[in-house]
Amino acid sequence: MAGLENRRARHDYEVLETFEAGLALKGSEVKSIRGGQVDFTGAFARFQGNELFLENLYVAPYEKGGYANHEPRRSRKLLLHRRELDRLRARVEQKGLTLVPLKIYFNERGKAKLLLALARGRRGYQKKEEDKRQALQRALREL
Repeated sequence: MAGLENRRARHDYEVLETFEAGLALKGSEVKSIRGGQVDFTGAFARFQGNELFLENLYVAPYEKGGYANHEPRRSRKLLLHRRELDRLRARVEQKGLTLVPLKIYFNERGKAKLLLALARGRRGYQKKEEDKRQALQRALREL
């Protein structure tokens, strides 16, 4: 499951649960994603009505797109089952959690998928503690 990862997300957020969602994309966006032209900085998912949209994900314009190119930071609809959407909405509204994209990849059928995390933001001191813990684990593995 190789793809483009949001490396910053696991540092800034405590991931509680992950979901696989489909992405409604235009053709030029698919080509840009296949070329690795994606920036996750500031990307998040938000409910609008009964639908879930991925906001602020930068997908670079396709270099050979011409007049048919896409808007780089447009809202992109996320495709999930109604039951999953209802469960996510309840958890986000009730507990003050957020939805963060972790990874974009193409499945074996060639469809673009997004690994979406239900996450809680970390404070500065929590990030430092986590970094120390990971450094210690790395040192122990090397021994």
